[in-house]
Amino acid sequence: MRLLGYTRVSTTNQDPQLQIDSLLSIGVEKRDIFSDVTSGRKNAADRPGMQKLLEHATDGDTLVVWRIDRLGRSLLDVLNTVSGLRDRGIQVRSISDGIDPATATGRLMLNMLATLAEYERELIVERVRAGVAVAQEAGAKFGRPRSDPAVVAEKLAIVCAARAEGKTAEAAASLVGWSRPTLYRHQQEHATRTAL
Repeated sequence: MRLLGYTRVSTTNQDPQLQIDSLLSIGVEKRDIFSDVTSGRKNAADRPGMQKLLEHATDGDTLVVWRIDRLGRSLLDVLNTVSGLRDRGIQVRSISDGIDPATATGRLMLNMLATLAEYERELIVERVRAGVAVAQEAGAKFGRPRSDPAVVAEKLAIVCAARAEGKTAEAAASLVGWSRPTLYRHQQEHATRTAL
């Protein structure tokens, strides 16, 4: 089992040395410390240092961080990162937060974080649903706006004439600002309307 370290600072003005010193003090080898200088806006899995760490890590290793928030931009990101690591057989330990999966307290902390992340996910879903309901009550429409059949018919006539002149479906559709799939969709809808 290896100890792998990970540090993250948001800007080049910040110094990761405190994090590095903490990792070295508990036995992480300097060669096994991976670092990122990036804002918390980027998901952990998208950071170059984290990607290198994940390529290097194997089942049975333990990833050590100074604080658990170094792993993600939000509680959800932290928990997704921890969950992804644990799925690969990699344990996570946080020095300052007392999270150590080798101890009962550390496992309790991880489970509490998982519960909080689930709670946060549910709150986000509830807020989105409430926002949509309020917007709909205020008259907001969601989805693709309905096309005016008269305008569609005019555009179909232009496309039909262009196709008769030998243009491809894609070239003809682009004359009226459509993609080829949009052309086919409107042709199908028009055929269905006229068949009724």
